[in-house]
Amino acid sequence: MGRESGQATVELVAALPALLLAGLVALQLLAVGYTVTLADGAAEAGALALASGRPATTAARGALPSWAENEVEVSVRGGRVAVTIVPPAPLRALAERLTVTSSAAVRPK
Repeated sequence: MGRESGQATVELVAALPALLLAGLVALQLLAVGYTVTLADGAAEAGALALASGRPATTAARGALPSWAENEVEVSVRGGRVAVTIVPPAPLRALAERLTVTSSAAVRPK
């Protein structure tokens, strides 16, 4: 019975990296989901601005939080506004693979 006294500690140490990785993956998925929501809202704001005769790019960028300023690309073609955002991630290569794009369109008068 004395040999099993440290078994729980050994199992915890062995499982800790897996638990940390699972937590990191969950947080990254939440960040990507939040970025999708931001891209949708920014594209819609740009399309509404376009419909009212204002610059769509300015409106789309204005609908985003400050952390996304350097991570966003807005394109306007005809009545369609597309917003592409790189979500926050611990590794830049990972963030670029998880890039999110959303678009919204308006009909011309």
